[in-house]
Amino acid sequence: MQQLLSYDHHLFRLINSDWHNPFFTWLMPWLRNSNVWIPLYLFLVLMVAINYKKNGWWWIAFAASTVILTDFVSSTLIKENIWRLRPCNNPDYASWINVLVGYRPQSSSFTSSHAANHFGMAMFLYLTLKPRFGKWPLVFFLWAFGISYAQVYVGVHYPIDIIGGTLIGILIGYLSGRSFNRNYGLA
Repeated sequence: MQQLLSYDHHLFRLINSDWHNPFFTWLMPWLRNSNVWIPLYLFLVLMVAINYKKNGWWWIAFAASTVILTDFVSSTLIKENIWRLRPCNNPDYASWINVLVGYRPQSSSFTSSHAANHFGMAMFLYLTLKPRFGKWPLVFFLWAFGISYAQVYVGVHYPIDIIGGTLIGILIGYLSGRSFNRNYGLA
């Protein structure tokens, strides 16, 4: 376990400190901001509601449930029971860490709720939209990865926090997407 944590800290330092550049320093805080993605969420909701009528409303309910469940598992079940100091609050990193957010979250670092929520949605969107749009919904995994990478880049999560959140999100998104497709589907 100590070796794994050592790799985790080393990778954090690479991403947060050594691999910094002006473009990512501008992009990453913006990328991880939930408000930036509101137009995408609204577009998806409107597109599905208008084009798929009754099943579209079920899709919206399942999508919302996916985010609620991933957030509950990550933020309530895990974060409140497994304490891990966030890197932005670690005094050992004060001399070199780049904290690119205007606040330092005080909650546990493990797991990343951003990763859980976005990978949960990416999996749900992929499974439910793939029958209509082919491989294009795979792009949502790049979206989730970018947001998750940004969490490490701005200094609020370690890579293992991201991996934990990703696994939770993918599992819940898979179960939600499969359930929606089995019971409703976008026809």
